[in-house]
Amino acid sequence: GAPSCSGSRSLPFEFERGRSESSGDEDDDDEDDEEEEVEEEEMEGDTGARFGTDDGELDSDDDRERMINLAELTPYILCSICKGYFIDATTITECLHTFCKSCIVRHFYYSNRCPKCNIVVHQTQPLYNIRLDRQLQDIVYKLVINLEEREKKQMHDFYKERGLEVPKPAVPQPVPPSRGRPRKVLGSVFRIPPELDISILLEFIGANEGTGNFKPLEKKFVRVSGEATIGHVEKFLRRKMDLDPACQVDIICGDHLLEHYQTLREIRQVIGESAVQDGLLVLHYGLVVSPL
Repeated sequence: GAPSCSGSRSLPFEFERGRSESSGDEDDDDEDDEEEEVEEEEMEGDTGARFGTDDGELDSDDDRERMINLAELTPYILCSICKGYFIDATTITECLHTFCKSCIVRHFYYSNRCPKCNIVVHQTQPLYNIRLDRQLQDIVYKLVINLEEREKKQMHDFYKERGLEVPKPAVPQPVPPSRGRPRKVLGSVFRIPPELDISILLEFIGANEGTGNFKPLEKKFVRVSGEATIGHVEKFLRRKMDLDPACQVDIICGDHLLEHYQTLREIRQVIGESAVQDGLLVLHYGLVVSPL
């Protein structure tokens, strides 16, 4: 008979051969049929093995997905200061550690170092080197159910209880089309008004006996307008340190005892560079008891 292709069945006329053919030929045909059947079974088995299944079917998407417990991600979305989930996630650009915005701003009132790695963020203005991480905050809100809604409600209640206007959410401004590759502009989280042109460093030089109890000044770096007077600085110190009215505040710059009417800009111009340290106008203050 005519030869057949490998793995295919013989043509019908091959099975209509007479019984007169020799038995040897019939045996050869039987062996060929058995080989063909074995090859078909092997191919069927290979199909399943090739795709990693016993029945030759592909794995479904549900089988390949793995459920992740929120506890596995918790260390990456918690603020190390308040131990809660990030709210307004803010990252220090110097070391890329992230905290809640309110937590890191409050921390910088007392220190200029990162609370996690202790690196100096900025010598005088650490708030310059922090940025909001909006993508991370979006991830936190998606992972923690109802966190965003609870936070908005708490903020709304906070302002309402104090009779303040609830701030409206910021609306993103449309970006004008430009040619070429778009450029991402990173702005500072805090913008200092240009009229606040004088940075002062308030150094405590001591208090004499009888001044009573007073709170130490928590924030000694202050940025103010150059039109502010020494009288304004004294009022600031009295309010922050909760001083008794009988306590007198002496403010000194270099070797000069300053008067209430003198402005900070005038003091800087008159005294010169000897009053400035790393761009800061250095003022020393002491506490004495006013004579009766």
